[in-house]
Amino acid sequence: MIPYGRQSIDDSDIAAVEAVLRSDWLTQGPAVGRFERAVADHTGAAHALAMNSATSALHVACAVLDVGPHSRVWTVPNTFVASTVDFVDIDAATYCIDSKDLARRLEVAARSNTLPDVIVAVDFAGQPCDYAAIAELKARYGFRVIEDASHAVGARYRGDAVGSLAVADITILSFHPVKIITTAEGGMILTQDAEIARRVESLRSHGIVREAVQLQNAEEGAWYYEQQALGWNYRMTDMQAALGASQMLRLDGFLARRRALAARYDALLAGLPVTRPWQHPDGLSAFHLYPILLEDAGTRRRVFDSLRSAGIWVQVHYIPVHLQPYYRQLGFAAGDFPVAENYYARTLSIPMYAGLSDAAQDRVVEALREALA
Repeated sequence: MIPYGRQSIDDSDIAAVEAVLRSDWLTQGPAVGRFERAVADHTGAAHALAMNSATSALHVACAVLDVGPHSRVWTVPNTFVASTVDFVDIDAATYCIDSKDLARRLEVAARSNTLPDVIVAVDFAGQPCDYAAIAELKARYGFRVIEDASHAVGARYRGDAVGSLAVADITILSFHPVKIITTAEGGMILTQDAEIARRVESLRSHGIVREAVQLQNAEEGAWYYEQQALGWNYRMTDMQAALGASQMLRLDGFLARRRALAARYDALLAGLPVTRPWQHPDGLSAFHLYPILLEDAGTRRRVFDSLRSAGIWVQVHYIPVHLQPYYRQLGFAAGDFPVAENYYARTLSIPMYAGLSDAAQDRVVEALREALA
């Protein structure tokens, strides 16, 4: 079976985790700090804070930006169901947020005094969003930006690494096994803002602070701490962080291989009736996914089943969130976001991961060719 994505673990990763298991620290030890520094150095982020998942990171990001029951948060429908709120349609070429649709909706919202407090921009499949346009709209309307780069570790926009873009107040990374690098489960918050970083650090650990300069009563002994907010236990373990730090040493190699596989898919699929992923000229994708679009939505189920029967474990990313039962109960309906719905009806994610061999890739393409015949 060839999966659509999978982790790449070698002896150096195993040795890194084993070293932690033989050490005095399993959690809240030095490995987390090493991993955070490695990611910060690679991305150019001033602050990197490891979390137990990207969903936890998104939760804390919203809390730090003071998202509450009466806040307005906008994102795209083609994301995983970790996000909530109202939606903006996607761009038909990049599958990221459509900056033109965003501009139209913001103009309407401004007239009705219902502007969003936060925009969650999703770097879908590893492709960065149109951040120049988003920056202009942010300056005009005053919303905050969370860059959900769960698919995009190592991606770049206009030469700058994801995680260092000035438009993003907070950037979210994911380290699930099918992502670019893995910590088994895990996520991270990146920010250039020291106050945001301070609040994230507290909220990921029950809302507790220990530094003397942050304490309201600093006269107690070395045991003393204060819970200054209601936070959560969203910490990453040292075992996970050691794996992540080891994986960071191979990140550039992972990215090079994914981009080579994408270029090879582009060539191999050129004669087939499918639409291949398109890269915006301002962006350099990390190619977490390689989603293709079938010409005829009516064939998707047959092609999907045929590929899985052939041992090619394709997947569909994603069912538009506004079509989920929870959101239908809130009033969303089919037809609300036609580009995202059309994309969903025709898309398949075919295998894309650094360990995919040329021979396995050839097998994928041949099975797809047969399924389309």
